[in-house]
Amino acid sequence: MSSASYNPFEVAQQQFDKVADMIGLDGSTRELLRQPLREYHFLIPVRMDDGSVKVFKGFRVQHNDARGPAKGGIRFHPEETIDTVRALAMWMTWKTAVVDIPLGGGKGGVVCDPRTLSEGEQERLCRGYVRQLAKNVGPFTDVPAPDVMTNSKHMLWMLDEYETIVGGRYPGFITGKPVGMGGSLGRTEATGYGVVYVLREALKRLGIDIKNTTASFQGYGNVSRYAVELYQKLGGKVIAISRSSFTLRKKDGFDEKTLAAIVDEKGELDKEKARDYGCEVLPREAWLEQDVDILVPAAIENQITGENVHKISNQVKVIVEGANGPTTPDADAVIEKRGIFMIPDFLANAGGVTCSYFEQIQSNMNYYWDKDEVLTKLDYKMTSAFNAVYELSQERKLYMRDAAYVIAIKRVADAVKRRGWV
Repeated sequence: MSSASYNPFEVAQQQFDKVADMIGLDGSTRELLRQPLREYHFLIPVRMDDGSVKVFKGFRVQHNDARGPAKGGIRFHPEETIDTVRALAMWMTWKTAVVDIPLGGGKGGVVCDPRTLSEGEQERLCRGYVRQLAKNVGPFTDVPAPDVMTNSKHMLWMLDEYETIVGGRYPGFITGKPVGMGGSLGRTEATGYGVVYVLREALKRLGIDIKNTTASFQGYGNVSRYAVELYQKLGGKVIAISRSSFTLRKKDGFDEKTLAAIVDEKGELDKEKARDYGCEVLPREAWLEQDVDILVPAAIENQITGENVHKISNQVKVIVEGANGPTTPDADAVIEKRGIFMIPDFLANAGGVTCSYFEQIQSNMNYYWDKDEVLTKLDYKMTSAFNAVYELSQERKLYMRDAAYVIAIKRVADAVKRRGWV
C-alpha cells in the first residue's frame, strides 16, 4: 500500500490543484479543501489471546463535512499509512459530492493484519477503535463503514461498543451492518453494480452496444465480482480477470458456471482449478495488456502508472476505475492524450457510498426498503451523476476526470462559503 515513489495524498492534492486552477478557486477555499479539517491519531492496546498486550496504531481523518456528516470506511491493513487515509478521505468528499448526496468525506484505518488475529482479538480491536473515537463520531457527525479487510461483523461490534458508550440505540452510526441487524439489502452488490451502471451509460453515449464488447477486470473482490456479474448479464464478455499474483484469461469468455467452479472456499480465484476449465494463467499485470474494449481496475491504488500505461492495447476504448486511485497522474495524462474514455474512480465506484447513504437513511428511520427498490434508487443516482459529468465534459471539452472534479469541488466550495467558513 505504501511506496517510496507513490504518495496517494500527494496524488489527491495534485488532482485537486489542477481543477482548482481551472475554476479559479480562491486561495482560502483552496487551502481549506486541499487538506483534512480534522485528524485523529491514537493507539489501541489489545489484550491478546495469550494474555499479552499488543498496541495497534489507528487513524480517523475527517476531510470535510460542509455538505453533511463525514462518511468513509475503516481499513485494517498491515501497511496502512496516514497519507493513504488522508487521500481516501479527500476522494470520499468528492465522491459524495459528485453523486449529490448530503455527506462529507472521511476515512479510518488501523495498522494490523486481521488474518493473523483470532476472532476475539479482532473484536477487542474493533471495540478499542471505537472507544478512542466515540466523542468524535456519530450518526450526525461521522459515519464509518467497512473497507479493506473489514466486514459486517466488525461493523456490528463497533456499533455495539458505540451504543454501550453513549447509552441508546443508534443504528445510523455505522453502515455495512449485517442484513437483519440494520444493514441494507443490495449493499453487497452496490459498488460493483454502480461501476456497470455508469459503464452502460458511457457506452450508450459512445454509440457502442454493450453486447458487442469485451472486458478485462483487475481483481475479483467484492467490487469486481459483482461488476463482472452485471456486465455479463447485460451481454458483455469477460476475457481476463486478475488477482494479486496472476491473471486468468479465457479468450472465448468466462461464463457464470466457469467462474463458480474456479473459486476456492474463500471466494478467491484458484489457478489450478482454472486450468482444468481451459483458462490460461498469465503474469499478474497481464490484465492490463489484453486486446479488449474495456479495462476495469478494481483492486487497489497505483496500478496504472507511467511505467505500464503504454502496455494498454490500442483496442481499449473505455477505462472504468472500480478501485480508488488506481491511475497515477502521469499515466492519466497518457490516457487522456490517447483519447481513451475514462470514468474516474470517485464517480465509477460511488455506488458503495450511495448505498451506504441509503442504509443510513433506513437505519435512522427504522424502516427498510426491499432490494429492488434499493438497486433502482442506486441506478437512478449513478445514472444522473454520470449524465451531469458527461454533459459538462462535452460542453466545456473537459477530460471526464476533470469534469467530475469540477462538479464535486464546486459543490463543496459552495457549501463551505454558504456556511461562512471562508
